[in-house]
Amino acid sequence: MQISRKIAAFLVVVAAFMIFEWINLGFNLAPGHPKAFYVVHGILIAVNLVLAIVLGVIGLRGLGKRPKRPLM
Repeated sequence: MQISRKIAAFLVVVAAFMIFEWINLGFNLAPGHPKAFYVVHGILIAVNLVLAIVLGVIGLRGLGKRPKRPLM
């Protein structure tokens, strides 16, 4: 399956945004909440960072592949 360069670039941008946004959320968690609040948000942050890395890798692989041109 091939991916277009536009879609690949979009995936890289989405991955970068997700990494920035979820790390920012992690630093902005206010103190004073119950422990369960931090556990749940820590899991959310971890899962979304893994998802961002997967999307970024797919996007970068799509950008790296060049379509084959017919030999004429």
